[in-house]
Amino acid sequence: MLSTPVSALTILYDADCGLCVHLRNWLLRQPQLTPLRAVAAGSAAARRRFPELDHARTLREITVVGDRGQVWTGQAAWVVCLWALAEHRPRAHWLATPAGAPFVRATMLAAAKYRAARGPGTAGGPTPPAAAPESTAPCGEQCAAPG
Repeated sequence: MLSTPVSALTILYDADCGLCVHLRNWLLRQPQLTPLRAVAAGSAAARRRFPELDHARTLREITVVGDRGQVWTGQAAWVVCLWALAEHRPRAHWLATPAGAPFVRATMLAAAKYRAARGPGTAGGPTPPAAAPESTAPCGEQCAAPG
């Protein structure tokens, strides 16, 4: 569980992935309880702001950084993103439980298959179909959404 309060979150996303760009845009359009910022993973800005991160890994796996240095990756990162949203915080709390984890895991696997099928450099490609908000936020049992 999180012991340090979070005032803002920065999402590191793959700017060359159409799905990642679509999800970033969706997240940033939502009413937020905790401000979300987005920075392209592996970019000069990301390396400058977060020199301690493994930037090659941030290109393979969604990474979210809290304003106090907290880092979430993969499934936990998606839950933290949902936790920041006004309409989805209750869902994020549920997804962080063992009961919600299978739904998030399945969504993460589907997103990974989509990314793998599209390959690198697909940001300019067709926008993926809109998904229900709860299906855009994977999480596993190891997630501990801020509460």
